[in-house]
Amino acid sequence: MPLTTPDGRYIIVHGRLWRSSNPRLTEAQRTALVKELSAARRAVKAALRSENAEELAAARAAVHAAKVSLGERGAPWWDDGAKDFNRYLAKNTPYAQWYASVSGERDC
Repeated sequence: MPLTTPDGRYIIVHGRLWRSSNPRLTEAQRTALVKELSAARRAVKAALRSENAEELAAARAAVHAAKVSLGERGAPWWDDGAKDFNRYLAKNTPYAQWYASVSGERDC
């Protein structure tokens, strides 16, 4: 399971922040959206195999739509006005000191 920031807004993968799913989603909503995302990713793989540009574009749009619905892309799901640090290196964000303390990285 990936490391999650104390506020639950991000998971950290290889030192980079990735926005977490919206915790306000019900379990049923989240499950349905994850199924949609999985199906869309399978469609991307199939379109790449078949080299069909139209199917690939549609599949990638479906991936994006599912991720927006999950809260992982698009407008941040939190409403306190805090900046979105999605895709930033943790060491270059306000989470740097916390991340250094939990990861053992010294260059933060």
